[in-house]
Amino acid sequence: MPAPSAVLDIVALRSLVAVADCGGFHRAAENLLVSQSAVSQHVRRLEKTISRPLVEKVGRSSRFTPEGEALVSEARRILAAHDEALRRIGVGDERASIVLGTTEHAADELLGLVTSALSDVFPDSAVRFRLDRSDRLNDAIERGTLDLAMYIGDVRGADSVSAGALPLTWYAAPGWNRPPSGSPIPLVVIDSPCTIRRRALETLADNGLPATVVGEAAYLAGVLNAARAGLGVVLLAGTGAPPEGLVRRGDLPALPPERLHLRARAAADPRLMEIAAEVLGTVLVPNQGH
Repeated sequence: MPAPSAVLDIVALRSLVAVADCGGFHRAAENLLVSQSAVSQHVRRLEKTISRPLVEKVGRSSRFTPEGEALVSEARRILAAHDEALRRIGVGDERASIVLGTTEHAADELLGLVTSALSDVFPDSAVRFRLDRSDRLNDAIERGTLDLAMYIGDVRGADSVSAGALPLTWYAAPGWNRPPSGSPIPLVVIDSPCTIRRRALETLADNGLPATVVGEAAYLAGVLNAARAGLGVVLLAGTGAPPEGLVRRGDLPALPPERLHLRARAAADPRLMEIAAEVLGTVLVPNQGH
């Protein structure tokens, strides 16, 4: 059988999957310990190989094309087979891995704390991370491909525990003006399904304030860029300072904090949950009894 004329590069495929798992090129580069330009070059190399675009620009953010989504799925299978083959013949990284998953909200504030604590307790393991939606994180926990998940939204699984809660705050660009009374409030949000999106719409409706979604994005970075451009207001979960280019809005209804849940895969070391809960407890709002 003749060899195929096109060959997919393993390194480039790993970068492509990292972009999908980490929610963008910048975080993928951080996770892979390479430059962002290197990740971009890897994706362009794959595009040249298959002669199709894999990523497309949407405003200031980007998303996978249908061909990109399909290749990500194939890349996961290829990499799994590749890495398993290396393990069977005793080649490759001897260090065990701990894979931590989290939703994008507050990831910048919480991810570093938890990964650092896990690295201290498990110095012989490489701690890696994945950013994704809550449902997909839970799916990965149940498949056993993720060791620990931090997620917000509806509790899934009797083994989930609450580590505390994240304050919810309205933000907008410094020059953004709230519409006159009776006019809908423009919102920029993450695509459905999204807990914070739902909380924003429900809270405004409960307070008799009409609202309209003027922009949505698959990733938080796109939502932040739209808000910075003055397109609308955004509701965010977080414990730290306002995102760069945005200011808090005190003229919209206050919301109770959103709980952050922890869930570990079956047979995972129980210390994973214990360490994460301990470090998160130092920065999250304590649980209230309801």
